[in-house]
Amino acid sequence: MNIFEILLYQPLLNILILIYSYFPGHNFGVSIVVLTVLIRLLLYPLVSESIRVQKVTADLQPKMKEIQEKHKNDKEKQTLLTMQLFKEHKINPFGGILLLVIQLPILIALYQVFYKGITSDVLKLLYGFVPNPGMIDQTFLGLVNLANGSLAMAVAAGILQYFQTKMITPPPAAKSRGGEDQMADFSNQMQKYMLYFFPVLTVYIFYKLPAALSLYWIVSSLFSIAQQYLVINKIKPAATGSVKSAVLSR
Repeated sequence: MNIFEILLYQPLLNILILIYSYFPGHNFGVSIVVLTVLIRLLLYPLVSESIRVQKVTADLQPKMKEIQEKHKNDKEKQTLLTMQLFKEHKINPFGGILLLVIQLPILIALYQVFYKGITSDVLKLLYGFVPNPGMIDQTFLGLVNLANGSLAMAVAAGILQYFQTKMITPPPAAKSRGGEDQMADFSNQMQKYMLYFFPVLTVYIFYKLPAALSLYWIVSSLFSIAQQYLVINKIKPAATGSVKSAVLSR
C-alpha cells in the first residue's frame, strides 16, 4: 500500500465498515449516507466560507465592473480598488484553494472505496478492532445494487447538481446602455452553458460508475444545497450592502 491508501483509503474503508457493523439494520446504502454526512460535517466550516466567498463575489460584480469602467486606463488602480473591495467584504480570492486541497484527496479515496467495492481482499485491510462483516449486501433499501451503475441514481445526481449550481450562479451581467456589451453577452452565455453542462456531465459519468458513488453524490449535494441556503440567507445583508463611497470615489 502507498501512503495515500494508508492515510485516506484505508481509514475511510474502516469507518464505512464500522458504521455498517454497528448501525441498526446493517444496510450498506445507509452506511454510505451516514459516512457522507460525517464527512460533510467535518468540512462544514471550510465549505461555508467557500460558499460565502462565491456568493459575495457574485454580488460584487456590478461594483467591480464600475471600478473597471471608471479606471479603465489604470490597471494598477483597478487592482488596488478591487483588493480594497475584497478586504472590506472579507474575501480571500485564494481561499477556495485550501478547500480543494483538502476535499479532492478525500473524494479520490472515496472513489476508490466505492469503485473497488467490498470484496474479501478489501476486507483484509480492516483494522484489528473493526469486525469483519463477511459478505455484504450492497443493495440500497432493497431497490438498487450499489455495486452496479444506475441510470435513475445518475439522473437524480444530475438534477441535484443543477439546483446546486443554480443557487450560486450570479444574475446575468447587465449590458451597457448601448446594448453592445459583448463581454456581458459572453459572460451570460457561459453561465447558462455551465448551468446545464455540469448536470449533463454528472449523469454521463455516474451512469458508468457504481451506484454507491451516485448515492454519495446525491447525499453530498442535498447537504450542500441545505448548507448553501443557510449560508446565503445569512450573508445577504452583508453582500448587498453599499460599498464605502471612499473606495469608488478615489
